[in-house]
Amino acid sequence: MLHKTEGIVLGSSRYSDRYSIVRIFTRKFGTASYLLPLSHNKKAKIKTSLFFPLSVLNLEVEHISLREVHRLKDADRQFPLYDMCNNMMKVSLAFFLSEFLIRVLRESDNNEHIFDYIKNSVETLEAAEKGVANFHIAFIIGLTRFIGIYPNWENMHNYPYFDLINGEFRGNVPSHSHYLNRTQSSYLTYLQKINYSNMHLFRLSRENRNMILDYLIEYYRLHLYEFPNLKSLEVLRDMV
Repeated sequence: MLHKTEGIVLGSSRYSDRYSIVRIFTRKFGTASYLLPLSHNKKAKIKTSLFFPLSVLNLEVEHISLREVHRLKDADRQFPLYDMCNNMMKVSLAFFLSEFLIRVLRESDNNEHIFDYIKNSVETLEAAEKGVANFHIAFIIGLTRFIGIYPNWENMHNYPYFDLINGEFRGNVPSHSHYLNRTQSSYLTYLQKINYSNMHLFRLSRENRNMILDYLIEYYRLHLYEFPNLKSLEVLRDMV
């Protein structure tokens, strides 16, 4: 049965000489895999160039329950990604965030609020002229609201230690090793209100930005099942 849905490209891998498999987060079905014919013919119905990481597409798909890989029938881009395909900082962010989302989003996650958040984020990144180096920090913190792991900021001004496992500030050092010390926790407090409209106001060195990213990834890894290392992370470290 054919369905029309919106989708956000997360990544692709070579399947054979004729096909790739693309991972797409769809509004209707959550994360799903689709068979993409490989063709450089200008007359090809579905152009492989559409499937750049984080591209937002209108899709017509054949989707059958319990099938691991589904078929694409038609695809077109909702809006062009001129800057995200040419600005090397934005390119590195697109590859990192798409890989990050593959680890975070599960097949059962068909929450439309998550989809709208990511779609709005892509539009924001494409248009952004200031604060781009902080974009992924704002994105990752903002996403916690939609996947049920938003930190408890209630005691951030009174308690000096952030407990990564319980997602809250504490007055004493936790009995486990997964926590941020006073200095590290102060960075998290500083970033609590970061968003796309004010991200350009946060002055962070590359070293501090990478350190904060490590804290955030550890936080996700502790709260989500199976979160392997991200291959694109080292490239991102050199770009932002």
